[in-house]
Amino acid sequence: MVSRSKLLLVLFLLTLTFPLLFLLLKPHSDPTAGPEIDPHSTFTCDRRRYSQPWRLRQDQLTVLVNGFSESRLPLLRRIAQSYSAFPCVHSVFILWGNDSTPSELLESLDLSSLGAPIYIVQQPSRSLNDRFLPRGAVIATRSVLVCDDDVEIDSESLCFALRVWAQHGGQRLVGFFARSHGFELETGSWIYTVHPDKYSIVLTKLMIVATEYLFLYTCEAPPGVREFVDENRNCEDIAMNFLVADRTGTGPLLVRGNPRDWGDTRNSGGGRVVDAALSNREDHRKFRGGCITEFHRLWGRMPLKYSYGVVGSNVREQALCDKFGVLVPCDQEVGSNPSRP
Repeated sequence: MVSRSKLLLVLFLLTLTFPLLFLLLKPHSDPTAGPEIDPHSTFTCDRRRYSQPWRLRQDQLTVLVNGFSESRLPLLRRIAQSYSAFPCVHSVFILWGNDSTPSELLESLDLSSLGAPIYIVQQPSRSLNDRFLPRGAVIATRSVLVCDDDVEIDSESLCFALRVWAQHGGQRLVGFFARSHGFELETGSWIYTVHPDKYSIVLTKLMIVATEYLFLYTCEAPPGVREFVDENRNCEDIAMNFLVADRTGTGPLLVRGNPRDWGDTRNSGGGRVVDAALSNREDHRKFRGGCITEFHRLWGRMPLKYSYGVVGSNVREQALCDKFGVLVPCDQEVGSNPSRP
């Protein structure tokens, strides 16, 4: 016969596990799916909340799509459904950061999954730091894909990138969009640039990062880093590159692929998707150079390390843009009446 103490223990354990089971079984279009996370709470940085890495899956990743602009919702819906069909994707979370969006609008989205479950998480604030919040037991994979809502990638390219991440120890950043830092002697400051044969930064347009670094970014980044990101609403991706390079002593890995970048200004015609991109500001590169300079000061050193085509044969822009109805590399010039294959 079961003793009363054992029965009470079982009931207590059920009260702890039921909320998580309820979360994972919610309809895909529920905008409240996901744990309530306060980035300023000590509970968020309590390691006992999180699974040990050896318990997490390495053969799949969790997709964290950052969403804010309502004009991009149709594209975001298509991208989320596309990810759900990839064999290397465990689950898809849309991290919605626009708190002025009516809940009815999010609830009306058709997010029918093609395989992996899709959830919408209403972020606790508009902070760009929130895309790196650790999410407790909800993430069941050793790595996550942090990505934007205006970039698409094919299944073969993403699953290859995951294998590259795992084969290189599962600690380095892996991405499809590379940038570089440099030092300008005339001004005595760091610059943000694109170098023809080396890189030290991969962007969160499409970035694979170990799940562990979500915790480290939120809970152990140097004082002032997250505050700087909040004040300037930019450069959270550079901060993550600093953090990982500082921990590993290595640079990121660039992989080959052909992501479709709808937010690139080199797309012909512009439009609402392009207009919504933060990187379209005229002073974008200069400002991000300032971010590198400030992070250098906050870290007390320069941890960024150069990589030299460890996976890709060269460092080039890989995104495809729509130029007069033809998908071509964004750097490729196309006339007004291009010949079609």
